[in-house]
Amino acid sequence: MEPTGDHDWIKACILPDHTELQERTLKTGQDIVIGEKCRIDYGLFGNDVVVCEFSKINGDIVAGGDARIDNWCEVNGDVVVEEDAYLGEGVKIQGKLVVKGDLDIGDNVQIERGFEAKGWISIRNPMPVIIYIVMYLVAVLGIEKEEELSSVLEKLFGDDETPGETPLMIPTGAVVNMQTFSVPERMSVGTGCRLHGNIRAGSIAVREETTIFGSLHAREGASIARGSVIHGDVQSNGDVVVEQEVHILGSVFCQCLTLHEDARVDGIIRAPGGLKIERRAA
Repeated sequence: MEPTGDHDWIKACILPDHTELQERTLKTGQDIVIGEKCRIDYGLFGNDVVVCEFSKINGDIVAGGDARIDNWCEVNGDVVVEEDAYLGEGVKIQGKLVVKGDLDIGDNVQIERGFEAKGWISIRNPMPVIIYIVMYLVAVLGIEKEEELSSVLEKLFGDDETPGETPLMIPTGAVVNMQTFSVPERMSVGTGCRLHGNIRAGSIAVREETTIFGSLHAREGASIARGSVIHGDVQSNGDVVVEQEVHILGSVFCQCLTLHEDARVDGIIRAPGGLKIERRAA
């Protein structure tokens, strides 16, 4: 079974519950999957960390499990791996590499400040990340056809409800820097997250008790769940839903706005399609 060339199943951006985008690090207790051709101006801190081809990480990578960094990726920092590491062809690490387990390393890998591996070192081109993920899903889920894989992934990652074990996923071509978190399509933010920066996406769903120090810009719709705080504006070309006890410190610009009576908007509201006030339950 050949995987699709553009890896278009990594469509949605998913930030699991309690994700933190700190000053220099994107931190989660779950696995991290970075699509190809991404530029992330933060370090990554997670369990297993997977970075697809031609991506650039401007920070350290710290993996509590394995790390798989695919062909022609660049890491402008250190890579620290508690278990095994797999580095594809042409990977460049500007800092040092520390691997507590085994190391598989491909051709033309550059590690500027040296490496330390406690286990076996194999000099060979590891399996490409995308094929590894597909084979893993085939083995675990018993999938035989690529169409089945697409439908299973859609069920796993296609709903607004993010399961507790869902990995942190950044889709192909995303740009994450100190000012903007920009993804091409849907973005789902879990409960209890703290993020710094302005978010731009096709559509945005923010779940409960999350704080975002920045604005939200959605080409389509946006929803903000109970108790979340947005330190900026909310702008959407579609409809916006603001639930109970949400606090938006800026303004709201959208087509239609559904606003709970216990929510608060400090700035102005512009909704040419109409404003609907949700009442609390009796």
